[in-house]
Amino acid sequence: MMINDPQWYSVLPPIIAIILAIKTKQVIPSLFAGIWIGATLLSDFNPLLGLASGFDTVINVFSDAGDTRVLIFTLLIGALITTIEKSGGVSGFVAYLENRKWVHTGFRAQILAWMTGIVIFIESNITLLVAGSVSRPLFDRYKISREKLAYLIDATSAPVCVMVPLNAWTAVIIGLIASTGMENAFGIFIQSIPYNLYAFTAIILAIIVIWKNINLGPMVAAETRTLSGKISWHDNQDIQVKDKNISNAEINTDEASAIFMVIPILTMTLAMPTFLYLTGDGDIMKGNGSTAIFWSICAALFVCWCMLLFKKKSNISNLMGFFMEGAGSLLPIAIILLLALALGDVAKLLGTGPYVAELAGANVPHIFLAPLVFLISGFIAFSVGSSWGTFAIMIPIALSIATTLDLSAPMLLGAALSGGVFGDHASPISDTTVVASMAAGTDHIEHVRTQLPYALIAGLLSIIGFILLGIIQ
Repeated sequence: MMINDPQWYSVLPPIIAIILAIKTKQVIPSLFAGIWIGATLLSDFNPLLGLASGFDTVINVFSDAGDTRVLIFTLLIGALITTIEKSGGVSGFVAYLENRKWVHTGFRAQILAWMTGIVIFIESNITLLVAGSVSRPLFDRYKISREKLAYLIDATSAPVCVMVPLNAWTAVIIGLIASTGMENAFGIFIQSIPYNLYAFTAIILAIIVIWKNINLGPMVAAETRTLSGKISWHDNQDIQVKDKNISNAEINTDEASAIFMVIPILTMTLAMPTFLYLTGDGDIMKGNGSTAIFWSICAALFVCWCMLLFKKKSNISNLMGFFMEGAGSLLPIAIILLLALALGDVAKLLGTGPYVAELAGANVPHIFLAPLVFLISGFIAFSVGSSWGTFAIMIPIALSIATTLDLSAPMLLGAALSGGVFGDHASPISDTTVVASMAAGTDHIEHVRTQLPYALIAGLLSIIGFILLGIIQ
């Protein structure tokens, strides 16, 4: 059942899940604990009924076609990454860059990761996976921590995607703007881009971190550990061994070739707007994001297989082995995503987002409304682990405030979008954070810990910026 009048306890499930995840470093049981508590609250505080309802909530995630496609997409991308690595595509691309002296230092490796996030803006998960696959061997080679890689690709994926008007993010945002009854939804979105302060700040801060080699808090320890030759806190093998394993393709090939990585990734990148166009009946802005992502990955995997079979570098039996190995390697990530989606459903039934928005939105001076919208969006995204879910809650609220009080709609929209991305970055239960960890090959909680200081700095600068804008407006 859905609670029509949300109470203070509606914030307990996501908060408890986040605290447990940080404290225990075990995301899966922490997420289920949040689901159980939420389901118990929805079951008249009966923990036994809550337990049964909690399992039903997880199962019901599969009743949503979009959520199911995201889960299958996670397994398919694992299969694609493994196939590309086994084919020698990644090591071939790395060798290509190094032989031409494009990337021959740790500094340039970091620039490559940052630039990849800027250039590939079709979809945030695709950005993360491409940037991670290309840059990870180089980061290992030049002894830069994978935590730093996870931060850099995370700081340039969603912040870029949320501002570019040619992807699934834009389709969702414009649809939400239009649902409020405002005219020229696309124009309002375009006008909001300069007000998306967190996106700009996160991207600029990341390049400054590279330029000045700024390591804060837990990132210092991660960089020190990597310089000593250890990839992670839980891995006793040194970086050289790992790098050798990555470079040594299992497919029988005389020489690793970048073409086995470049062609599938180009296919995936170009297929995304194509499928957005097709699923939107000729309007890319109305396309189905999850469907487009799903078929883009399928197309890339199909092309990769065809290339390997045509060039007789592998056979169906080996390719199926790579498929199962890659999908299996991402099964824990898929489970985390499944539970995160279920927790989001519980939070929606409890009315977590509207409760927080209503509580904080009363009797606030106009000058502080944009910072407040940013903070509320950030808290909701942090709690439910979804920027898109936050947009669905906050965009109508922000635009309603702007219309009622005759304030700048683009500015409040920019604040809502900024806060959603900020909270999503900082949250340990965010799917984007999970995918960034996976793409960089680092421990999930370590990525959260090392990224948080940078996210907080960018968030603080954004708040100051919104206050200044409130004074100017």
